[in-house]
Order: sequence, then structure tokens, then C-alpha cells
Amino acid sequence: MLKLINHLTIGLALVLLLQSLVAASPLAHQDIIKQLQVADGFEISIYADNVANARGLALGDNGMVFVGTGPEGKVYAVTDANHDGKADHTFVVAENLNMPNGVAYKDGSLYVATIDRILRYPKLLAHLDNPPAPVVVYDKLPSDTEHGWKYLRFGPDNKLYTAIGAPCNICQPSNQLYASLARLNPDGSHFEIIAHGIRNSQGFDWQPNSQTLFFTDNGRDYLGDDSPPEELNQWSAVGDHFGYPFCHSGTISDPEFGPLRKCAEFKSPVWRFKAHVAPLGIRFYQGKQFPAEYQQQLLVAQHGSWNRSEPQGYQVALVKFVGGNPVSEQSFISGWLADDAVLGRPVDILTLDDGSLLISDDKLGVLYKVTYTGKQQPAAGYAH
Repeated sequence: MLKLINHLTIGLALVLLLQSLVAASPLAHQDIIKQLQVADGFEISIYADNVANARGLALGDNGMVFVGTGPEGKVYAVTDANHDGKADHTFVVAENLNMPNGVAYKDGSLYVATIDRILRYPKLLAHLDNPPAPVVVYDKLPSDTEHGWKYLRFGPDNKLYTAIGAPCNICQPSNQLYASLARLNPDGSHFEIIAHGIRNSQGFDWQPNSQTLFFTDNGRDYLGDDSPPEELNQWSAVGDHFGYPFCHSGTISDPEFGPLRKCAEFKSPVWRFKAHVAPLGIRFYQGKQFPAEYQQQLLVAQHGSWNRSEPQGYQVALVKFVGGNPVSEQSFISGWLADDAVLGRPVDILTLDDGSLLISDDKLGVLYKVTYTGKQQPAAGYAH
């Protein structure tokens, strides 16, 4: 009897502990918000705090936000029905998927990129409580898990764009699908590799007016703390090659594969980020809420380093463009790294209809909302 009482006591204690942790979760998120430093005139808040492993973002009709994930295997639909700046309902519209990182929305259908397939969920908004079975759009993508997560966007040509990472840190894959950028029609037809030499891209966007495609690329590991720089690249034509595995960041010959090809043979990045900051999602700001100096400028989610002796990244950077070219970089939001403690990891960026921004965080499982208020706040900026 005493043993039973002890077991009940321990069980009750565990339940109370779990309840306290759940209850404390929103408070912990708000504490992290207090640690974040945002550019002058902006405010950042928690938009949704129940989107575990939140990664890729897409905007649907009527302000619906779709959120892809990685190991969580789910896709969420998040809504703010009363327009108070905070999500009031989160639906799980897909689950048990293989790393459904990339999401894109067009003409009433949600497109989801898993590691080896692209799926389409038709008329999803009318069936959020009972989502339809997906239609397979394309199922011939490699199934490798290393750098296998797929980003997904619709381009101005109404084609789906995705990237296929290298299945390694550094190697020369025999299959031409690897280390590439690809596009296809929404029905899965006319799959086309449009660029090579891209180790691991998890974000791309098209520059307003010119409709030029820019994308991030994460550089190889184990060349030191400060090498190679991460890349922002500009795609121009089918057949462009950006160097991997022979050349990194336009000028650094790979110790193993560099002797096979010269750096001069490849396209160089148009901007170089610090090494290992892991630039992922990017977004040219085209909303109406932010001041003029932010219009058509590039925001970059830097996920943060994992193999550097002193961590860096863990911020959203602003890359300033002049005449269609990047000229400077500064911090837009920082504070996810505090005394080498990682508080959060930004992944993707989305502009809402009102001109505010959403930022996903796969470590905390939250979406942040960034609004311009005109109120001046302390900012932690740098430029180089």
C-alpha cells in the first residue's frame, strides 16, 4: 500500500511539473521577446506559439499562413480571424510527412515539398478540419536526408522553384540532380534543372521590378571558423554554375576538388555573409507599412552556426540594394544568441497583407510578428 501511495505521489508530482512547464511556455517566449533587439521604429511580438519546428512560410487567401516543418513532419495553417495581430487558431493540415519543409500557395491549392516529393492539397481552405488527400505533383526527387530539405516558391513565371542539396558536406555527386536549382510546372510537367554548383539553398526570392532571382547558399564545413563565407547568389540563365564542390564563395579553391576546376569558371556570389551564419529564407520587402528606406530591400534569416568555436548568426539581417545590387549588410533583429546561449533560430520570412512581417523559429516553434510603429527602440546594428 505504501508503495502504491509513493507511486501515486510521484505520478502526481510529474503531472504537476508537466502542467507547470506547459503553463510557463508562453511566459518563456515573452521573456525571449524581451531579449530581442529590433531596428528603430519596429516592434516584435509572438504571433503564434504552437507551431512546433516551424520552418517554411507561405501566404494563402484571406491572410491564412501555412507553415512547413522538418522532423516534426507536420504542415500547419495559422489564422488571425479577428485581426488583432495574434493568431487565434492553428490547424494541422498534414502530418506524418518526410520533412515537409517547403510550402507554396497558388489558386486555392497548397503545395508541400517533402524530401523526395512535391504534393498538392486542393481547396484546402474549405476543409481545414478535414484536409483532403494530397495529389502527387512530382515524385522523382532524391531521398537523401543530408541537405535533403526542400524549399519551395512560386516564381513570377508561375512555375514552382525548389533546390536539391548536395548529399554530403563536400563531394562530387554523379547524379546531376544534386547541388542544383530546379523548376517545374504546377502539374509536375517540364521539370528542369536551371543551375548547378549550389551546395544547400534554403531560401530564394525575386527582386521587385527586375524579377531577378536571388538565393542563399550555405557553404561547406571544416575549412575553419571564418571560411568559406556564406553566399547570396543571383541567377541569370539556365546552365549557371556557382562553384560547388570546386570553388567556394567565388575565390576559395576546395582542398580536395579545387584542382579539377578553376574558380574563374563559375559565377561568384553577389554578396558574402560571414562564415557559418547559415542564411536561409530571404524576402524582398514589398509591403506598404515599413518606411521608404526598407522598400525593395532584402531581409535574410540567418539560422546560426553549429560548428564554429564562437557562434555567430542567429539574427535577421537587412541587405541594402542600390541600383539592383547589394551594397551593405546590417542587423535588423538580433538577440537570439545571448552569451553563447541559443535562444531561438530564425528560418523563413513572410510579408503579410498589412505589410507586417512573420518570421519562423524552428527551435522555439513560434512565429514572430514584426510591425512598424515609429517608436524608437535600442537597436544592435552593424554594417560591412
